[in-house]
Amino acid sequence: MTAEVIQITESKKQIKHMNQVFEEQKAAFRKNPMPSCQERIANLKKLRDALMDNQQAIIDAISQDFSCRSTEETKLAELMTSVHGIDYTIKNLKSWMAIDKKKVSPLFQPATSFVQYQPLGVIGIISPWNYTVALSMGPLIAALAAGNRAMIKMSEFTPATSESFKQMIAEIFTEDHVAVVTGGADVASKFTQLPFNHILFTGSTSVGKHVMRAAAENLTPVTLELGGKSPVLIHESFPTNQVAERIASCKVLNAGQTCIAPDYVLCQKNKIEDLIDDLRLVVSEAFPTMRDNDEYTAIVNERQFLRLKKVLRDAEDKGASIIPINPANEDFTDNPTQKIPPTLIINPDDDALCMQDEIFGPLLPIKSYKNFEETINYINEKPRPLAAYYFGKDKIEEKRFLTGTTSGGVSINDVMFHMLQKDLPFGGVGPSGMGAYHGIEGFKTFSHAKGVYRQPKRIPVAKLAGFMPPYGPASEKNIKQKVKR
Repeated sequence: MTAEVIQITESKKQIKHMNQVFEEQKAAFRKNPMPSCQERIANLKKLRDALMDNQQAIIDAISQDFSCRSTEETKLAELMTSVHGIDYTIKNLKSWMAIDKKKVSPLFQPATSFVQYQPLGVIGIISPWNYTVALSMGPLIAALAAGNRAMIKMSEFTPATSESFKQMIAEIFTEDHVAVVTGGADVASKFTQLPFNHILFTGSTSVGKHVMRAAAENLTPVTLELGGKSPVLIHESFPTNQVAERIASCKVLNAGQTCIAPDYVLCQKNKIEDLIDDLRLVVSEAFPTMRDNDEYTAIVNERQFLRLKKVLRDAEDKGASIIPINPANEDFTDNPTQKIPPTLIINPDDDALCMQDEIFGPLLPIKSYKNFEETINYINEKPRPLAAYYFGKDKIEEKRFLTGTTSGGVSINDVMFHMLQKDLPFGGVGPSGMGAYHGIEGFKTFSHAKGVYRQPKRIPVAKLAGFMPPYGPASEKNIKQKVKR
């Protein structure tokens, strides 16, 4: 058999097994539709223990998929965030599950009403390649906390990580509780067509449209975390050296392959040279060398590497100044790990690829501005981003930025860290996504908020007077009591 035939045969097997697991999860949920708080916490603790026990296997697998990924980077961005999320959820789960009492109109008392948070059923999670573990774990934690079953479709672009994660999950959960699905685009397409009770997708806007279209056939609700071009606005009141520290720390993390990484910077014209010098200094101190430095992450695959090279060529062809930050003047021509040094793109044309599409790499466009108001208009002319960042000491302009622009989330005088606050919802808006999760928002996303009205005893006849025929004075009296000028 040819490789193509073998692949088709394997995909058919994967899809058949996936469909079978989905049916098993539905049946298992019907047998236990409302797991206790103790059961849910026990599941979360199993997940935490498994992460701790499999740290090195996860680190090795991710580095294999990227060809070079810093151990510390994986510990910080994948493992620490996941463990923190589990601990926070365990600490707060009992209060999240509590009955949410609501007020009852005097007209209907002594009745009571409340909201009961009920598990939805079987949750479909589609995770991306850039933070494969963290962006599988986050939704899974929320799904289990809400009492659901879950199936996770992991990226085919990180096969070693996906297989390692799959083995870890199989050791602690039966497939009718949590299952990991691998395979290519054909498997992913069939995955989105399953009638899940909710789908959470993390990835590109273009693929998000396909996911939403497929989910609509089953009226499956979706949460989409998509990305977009996240702007950084630097007010003249803020020192460029402090901005450079914050921007660089996020832009070099995972070599910029992060959905909330700064995608372009708006800097006052007379401060651009200072910002360039400060960025050079910060990056050079962190990475004196890069090509063979295990702490500087590679681009995940050749496809992404060539895409980023195309973006750079396009910007240069359209007149932008290209400034690579390469402290040791290393030759990246012979580049088996497909690394790209942090590269600044100064005043690119708005038609350039770097200003049209999400960059998802260590390239940073910097555009100059003359007055503050033009920056607000510039941001608003573009699709709404997943994140927006403002650096400034002027509170009036800060308020103008917060109220005048719309984004999934915001960090003030910092970048990225709003995502790590478990009490804040995380999600996009418009082209950057819909819905939110993290913390209680994730619990609610994967729960049905069921409104319940309880009449504790037989309703007194007087209470029903006027609500049932024959209508008369009692009806008029009740209506006048509630409908007044």
